[in-house]
Amino acid sequence: MDTSNTIEAFAALAQPTRLDAFRLLVAHEPEGLAAGDVARQLSVPHNTMSAHLSVLSRAGLVRSARRSRSIIYRADLETVHQAIRFLVQDCCGGRAELCQPLIDDLAPCCTPKTDA
Repeated sequence: MDTSNTIEAFAALAQPTRLDAFRLLVAHEPEGLAAGDVARQLSVPHNTMSAHLSVLSRAGLVRSARRSRSIIYRADLETVHQAIRFLVQDCCGGRAELCQPLIDDLAPCCTPKTDA
């Protein structure tokens, strides 16, 4: 990922509805959600949501696939991974302890949930 791609990804997320839509799609990985379901769950008109999903798609943050009569959207987690890696790539300057707090903060959210 380069500077331009990273700016485009973060610019796409710099709007409340798009950020909410992206977070909703992340929560529904790997199955994704139909565009209409995203609009309903966020209480956004369908045509408005379509425009927001297009912005996220152009930024590489979501992918879509037709399933019957619906378009299913999924978060592209690899793009997020690349953008975050781009941001912190040189943060350590050879000193891993500088990035360790970030790694520690991210680890709990990525731990698989177990049924108790």
